[in-house]
Amino acid sequence: MTVLPRVDPMLATPGRLPSASMDSLFAYEVKQDGQRCMAYTPGDGSLLLRSRSGADITAAYPDLSGLGMALGSRPAVLDGEIIAPDSGGRADFQRLQSRMGLANSPSRATRVASRLPVHLMLFDVLFLNAESLTRTAYSERRAILQDLNLTGPNWSTPAAIVGHGQQALEMTRAASLEGLVAKRLTSLYQPGIRSRSWIKIRNVKTTDIIVGGWLPGHGRLNALPGALLMGQPGPEGLHFVGRVGTGWSDAERIRLAGVLAELATGTCPFAQRPTVTGARWVTPRLVAEVRYTTRTQAGRLRQPAWHRLRPDLSPDDLC
Repeated sequence: MTVLPRVDPMLATPGRLPSASMDSLFAYEVKQDGQRCMAYTPGDGSLLLRSRSGADITAAYPDLSGLGMALGSRPAVLDGEIIAPDSGGRADFQRLQSRMGLANSPSRATRVASRLPVHLMLFDVLFLNAESLTRTAYSERRAILQDLNLTGPNWSTPAAIVGHGQQALEMTRAASLEGLVAKRLTSLYQPGIRSRSWIKIRNVKTTDIIVGGWLPGHGRLNALPGALLMGQPGPEGLHFVGRVGTGWSDAERIRLAGVLAELATGTCPFAQRPTVTGARWVTPRLVAEVRYTTRTQAGRLRQPAWHRLRPDLSPDDLC
């Protein structure tokens, strides 16, 4: 059995579509709304799945175990995104959250998988047989990945389109998808690096934030969060970037209340204490993603709206 190299995922940089003159130098992939995953198959039919942080998440996804058998005796390291498709086949992150916390509960994961199946979208190969491919150009890696013909009940290799970025982006908008990732055809795989060779273009502006506190709701909702106090890492520590109090469901708000209670602290985690009344502080461990329109000169988010929790990220991932 081959000992596989540990590979940290390469990350994309937020940006805009490449210019028309550069368009043909990039391939475009649909940006998936799921959990980043590195898949390790040593060639004996087994499978190991690691999250972006490196955590072993194999047990959370028993419905992906067949991927190891699909590769047979070919040792490989693959990069992809785990999604939970809705009835229309589109990624639904709220559905996926029901699966993400089950790595320590294999029996429960098996039960939940029967009613909430996931799908692994494969988009890169970093090691195959006895050869590392991280120093191989993206276009060649994609060709190798396509030749593996990895299409199964819970995994597939979505197409990448060379050029035609504007048309591809318009297609994602029409389909209410997150956006695109533009990948330079000549780019090498840079483990753990956020590279300009990969550009993520979102249809809506989003950013990851760290929750530093919350404000209670009004009246009968006093025990639930009415707004979360958001922060992002800065030179002096956690920088306050505003509050978010819209965009979540009642169920999400109730679930957040439980998480916030576990993180309660009497110490303000922000480098400069926000001028808010009635704040309840929490240890800054919770990462979330919010939508927004723009930023003020002070770095505050304008018109933020809740999008989702990011249990797959830690505050260190935002630094």
